Amino acid sequence: MIGQDFKQEILIIHRHILQNDNDEDFLFRTWGLYMKIAWCITGAGHFLRESFDVIREIKNKNPETKVTTFISKAAEEVIRMYGLDKSLLNISNGNYLEECFYEREQGSSFPKAGRMLLKKYDALVVTPATSNTTAKLAYGIADTLVTNAVAQAVKGGVAVYIVPVDIEGHIESKMPYFIDREICMKCEICPPVKQCPNHAITDQIDLLMCNGCSICVKSCSYGAIRGGFAKIKVRDIDSRNVRLLGQLEGITIIDHPGKIIDVVEECKY
Repeated sequence: MIGQDFKQEILIIHRHILQNDNDEDFLFRTWGLYMKIAWCITGAGHFLRESFDVIREIKNKNPETKVTTFISKAAEEVIRMYGLDKSLLNISNGNYLEECFYEREQGSSFPKAGRMLLKKYDALVVTPATSNTTAKLAYGIADTLVTNAVAQAVKGGVAVYIVPVDIEGHIESKMPYFIDREICMKCEICPPVKQCPNHAITDQIDLLMCNGCSICVKSCSYGAIRGGFAKIKVRDIDSRNVRLLGQLEGITIIDHPGKIIDVVEECKY
């Protein structure tokens, strides 16, 4: 028999949907059925900003969506280079199922990847996925935080979606800031050197210290410091690994981060 309280709740939901133009999200707000996403980031600059944008959009659209972020060692460095570390904390604020798990803190056994076996997440998304991570996943290697999380997700029946950066042909990838030495005047008093908050600039930029703040770009009167796009050829072996990975059980390949939104909508129902 259905309890009276449950019947009353169904009537309330039904009445609200009728009165609010079929507001489907009301059901999710009422019963707490919003998505719980595991987001894995690897050390690629390509698609990095787009990945942040789409996860942020998912959160803005459904504020109750919970995103746990799993960050590889290389990703931690690249996120800082591109000035996205603060944005990451706005997405995963540290609450339960909204934590940031860094590979450097997870030892060799990656215990937090075990959450995938406990049905804590509706989907695991790897974006961006480097060619190195793609190759490891294609051949069943699970020796990093991200690859181990994917392996556990497949074992636990969690849907896995991967956005490789090297699929086929050529890509245009935005690079971190650098000094164009053909333009640099080697000023005796160099404003970028003096103003860099992380002391990352000498005769070049130490990208492991750079946080992508762009102060140096604005302070160089000769325009010698800039970012830019590089056209990169995708290796045939990387393309083959993407195809192989896409054939594995439980894994879906997505060719652009923007398509994650559609995937999340499908998983929600």
